[in-house]
Amino acid sequence: MLGAALRLPVEGNIMMLDASAAPLLILLLVVPVRMTEIPANTTADQSVALPQPPVAEKRTKVIAIHGRKLVDEYFWLRDKNDPKVRAYLEAENSYADAIMKPTEELQTRLYDEMLARIKETDVQVPYRQGGYFYYSRTEKGKQYPILCRKRGDLEAPEEVTLDLNQLAEGQLFMALGAYAVSEDGNLLAYSTDNTGFRQYTLRIKDLHSRQLLPDMVEKTGSVVWANDNRTLFYTVEDSAKRQYRLYRRAVGSAATEAQLIYEEQDERFSLHVLKSLSKEFIFLESGSHTTTEARYLPAGRPGEEWKLIEPRRDEVEYYPAHHGGFFFLRVNDTGRNFRLVKAPVHDPGEKNWQEVVAHRPQVMLDDLRCFERFYVLQEREEGIQQITITDLRSGESHRVQFPEPAYSIGPENNREFAATQYRYRYMSFVTPPSVYDYDVEQRTSKLLKRTEVLGGYDPARYRVERVFATAPDGVRIPLSLVYRKDLIRNGTAPVYLYAYGSYGMPMDIAFSSTRFSLVDRGAVFAVAHVRGGGDLGKAWHDAGRMMHKMNTFTDFIACAEYLTSPSSSAPHAGSRDTAAIQYGDRKKLVIEGGSAGGLLMGAVVNLRPDLFRAVVAKVPFVDVINTMLDSSLPLTVGEFEEWGNPQKQADFDYIMQYSPYDNLVKRDYPAMLVKTSFNDSQVMYWEPAKYVAKLRTLKTDKNPLLLETNMGAGHGGASGRYDFLREVAFDYAFILWQMGIDE
Repeated sequence: MLGAALRLPVEGNIMMLDASAAPLLILLLVVPVRMTEIPANTTADQSVALPQPPVAEKRTKVIAIHGRKLVDEYFWLRDKNDPKVRAYLEAENSYADAIMKPTEELQTRLYDEMLARIKETDVQVPYRQGGYFYYSRTEKGKQYPILCRKRGDLEAPEEVTLDLNQLAEGQLFMALGAYAVSEDGNLLAYSTDNTGFRQYTLRIKDLHSRQLLPDMVEKTGSVVWANDNRTLFYTVEDSAKRQYRLYRRAVGSAATEAQLIYEEQDERFSLHVLKSLSKEFIFLESGSHTTTEARYLPAGRPGEEWKLIEPRRDEVEYYPAHHGGFFFLRVNDTGRNFRLVKAPVHDPGEKNWQEVVAHRPQVMLDDLRCFERFYVLQEREEGIQQITITDLRSGESHRVQFPEPAYSIGPENNREFAATQYRYRYMSFVTPPSVYDYDVEQRTSKLLKRTEVLGGYDPARYRVERVFATAPDGVRIPLSLVYRKDLIRNGTAPVYLYAYGSYGMPMDIAFSSTRFSLVDRGAVFAVAHVRGGGDLGKAWHDAGRMMHKMNTFTDFIACAEYLTSPSSSAPHAGSRDTAAIQYGDRKKLVIEGGSAGGLLMGAVVNLRPDLFRAVVAKVPFVDVINTMLDSSLPLTVGEFEEWGNPQKQADFDYIMQYSPYDNLVKRDYPAMLVKTSFNDSQVMYWEPAKYVAKLRTLKTDKNPLLLETNMGAGHGGASGRYDFLREVAFDYAFILWQMGIDE
């Protein structure tokens, strides 16, 4: 959403372990070590004794609000500069590594088999922009991609524009933000983050001399070149990591000469600058979670004043594109799922809006792309993504056909306004990421590249299903499943269930080669499309946010109950009645969510701790009340429209119903692996750290509770592809251990 920072979903089993174990000495500094037996369900030698987990110091802080006193004994963990904080986190890492040590051989096997599926030296499909073909490639043994281009045609000599491996030398983390080439192909504006805190430094590179220009700007976001090839527009963030200012800069000038063009005063709103595909206009979008407005500027006249398309109106979003004498706008003024209108460039306000596609209650209009001869709508109907293409000359529309009943699609690199083909990516649970060119005249798709999966992968071995669970209020909740075709659906299989359910973000059917390390061992892999996400449009989001947030949690519980039987006794093998099928055993049910999906994990565990064998919570947003009471933190003010503002009595009371940290009590809990990163800017490390520290004092079971903190990364965990695989191997080893699978 306009490039704004969100507590976005962390894809299942991607995050985040610092591979170097902290020395046990750090553990000794925090808490005297007692010895205990390994939990009974471990695969390790039962005679081996391990240290007790760390015990965090308690320092009482009391917050008085709405006539209540909130006692927080671990507030002190917020102080990143306190040596005791780092010592505690390192102690938890040492404890987690000690508990997981018996799985080291399994972790190695998992890493090796996942790596064996990947084509380590590979090239992505080139795309044309101006006079060049741009692409990225990877080389065996290197963590990061190499960005390249060729002039004129693909037989020309290769020019490396940016080698992220070189930029990452000596760094624990490296992420690329902006990557924008001037229209003449001479200058590259790019930004990088070397900590994981998502603070990007903007640099300018002369692609002919390969030298960096003196220009350097900190804490930047979106970046756009004007058509004069020397004027750069960029946004910067404030102390709460909100992109709030737009600057104009003549490249090569002193930093003091950058001109402030616009400042967004409303703390709910963030800025995003972008150029139309026609290259004739630059847009500045300002948006909150529920409201937007946009300004425009001729890209060839960067010194002119920006003009407003239509002033913001609460609960109305609109997003512009350009074609000829019109702006096309995707807008939700007459219905939550958006309609399409157009307005003349010379006077594009609402009074001149002409409806092109009416609002449809059952169809979510997700995206709009305008080309010279046609425009493309990405839509979502009954949760299934669609591409609709309309000829701008005849007005005739048609949908692109896809071969599978459940899949994920999205735009690829479409950089040429005059293109006669539309490039899109396609994948499913069993079809690897594939890039197609769609010929609009012939209505045919041409496969350009399908990601190669090595190691004998055969999609015919697997079954994909879309089923529905029934929520307590009668609403049908979609579930997407993949498992081996030879699996007997008799209620005894292990089940992995993932969900997110916030911000209107849909959980589309994505491919992951690593996933088959679970599926091939007999697990059913399931994604629950719960309310709060965007799987069935805006209304689906509305039904799971603010004062309806509890629906997200009860939806997930309904999905878990639908998939599993209370014990190993279940319907007979071979049942063809889908409604009667129970796929797995609750004693083998492992659930996972990340970020706002980690909030989901914490909430459902408090509501139904008996339902789950184990939980993986990654960078979990579990301290909702304390975070949303602190407007100085990143995201807080903007997210009043997602969670509510606890300064208001009604919002406070509702959030208190589900805030995981505030609802922990003395009882048995499932086994838990909680993962965070020290440099996380979206969900601060102290939320999961406080959660685990408090839970340790309350849990009455002997199930493992592990906290792993990546001390050199951010919200998405490790940035290098090999480091990432080692984190996945660690996670899978924990999951398989809890499922009772040790091979």
